[in-house]
Amino acid sequence: MNSNLETSLVSVVIPTYNRPEYLKQAIDSAVRQTYRNIEIIVSDNCSTDNTQEVVASFQDSRIRYWRQPENLGMFANQMHAFKMGRGKYIASLHDDDMWNEDFLEKLVPHLEEHPDIILAFCDQYIMDAQGKIDDAVTERNTRAYKRNQLKQGIHQPFYEIGVIHKSVPTAAACVIRNELVDWDSLPKEVSGMWDLYLTYLCCRTGRGAYYLPERLTRYREHQQTDTMLSGGQNAQAQIRKAKAEMFCYERFMADACLEKFQPYFRQKWLQANTTLGIGLLRSDQSAQARPYLWQALSKQRFDLRTMAALSLSFFPRFLSTRLLAVR
Repeated sequence: MNSNLETSLVSVVIPTYNRPEYLKQAIDSAVRQTYRNIEIIVSDNCSTDNTQEVVASFQDSRIRYWRQPENLGMFANQMHAFKMGRGKYIASLHDDDMWNEDFLEKLVPHLEEHPDIILAFCDQYIMDAQGKIDDAVTERNTRAYKRNQLKQGIHQPFYEIGVIHKSVPTAAACVIRNELVDWDSLPKEVSGMWDLYLTYLCCRTGRGAYYLPERLTRYREHQQTDTMLSGGQNAQAQIRKAKAEMFCYERFMADACLEKFQPYFRQKWLQANTTLGIGLLRSDQSAQARPYLWQALSKQRFDLRTMAALSLSFFPRFLSTRLLAVR
């Protein structure tokens, strides 16, 4: 790496809550970055374990530790960490994920060399709870987000790869030009979808995104990840995710810059209505679920998932709950 490029400060933000063992690995991967001019911001969402001791054990002056006086929720803690960042560039690292040692070294130079881009991103490995990389799942993930179809270099504009294909992993494998993001412009309603909404805001600047087709980060899939919770039997997580999706897609549908993608956003919004209805059913709120299911059913072609959920809302509670449990 050209030493002239290692001048700009990069803020690495790590929001955390009660994951000391994973957090230790995440911080270690940040500390070991070959790009050395960094600050590491650990925003502790009022953990009840030994999180503070884990952070202190590194004895690295680049680490800034902040403990919330009370649990603010995931979104507020994440935004607080971003706002603490003082660097020219900023990157999010989940407390259960890890970076390769050359993650920043390979992405930051593209931002330095191209002032007309707002972010640089790469591909990622998928690992299990124990940290073992799953090659098959990794490949499926790359294809699912169409990163296997992306060419290396600048993509401008990048609305399609950003908010349609969701190719840009802003939460785990991306470095952003900090000064171009107004962190207060991310509304709390986006909740766990903050990464998608952040990508959208980056797209709206009109600047480009640089893609490096290398896997430089490791995303951990385990039972406590938001994806697993909202996709399983956790009704409250499912409700939160559906509401956040509905909010995001409503915003996207109202943006004239995204007019050609309106059919896609509308379909995703209707699917989120169904998901919200199912989550409410699982929470024994059948009456509250029906308006969302009726709306989804009335504004799209026959959808078996929506119709089945709507039918279940009229079943006796004990029976509908049992049927949803085996869905």
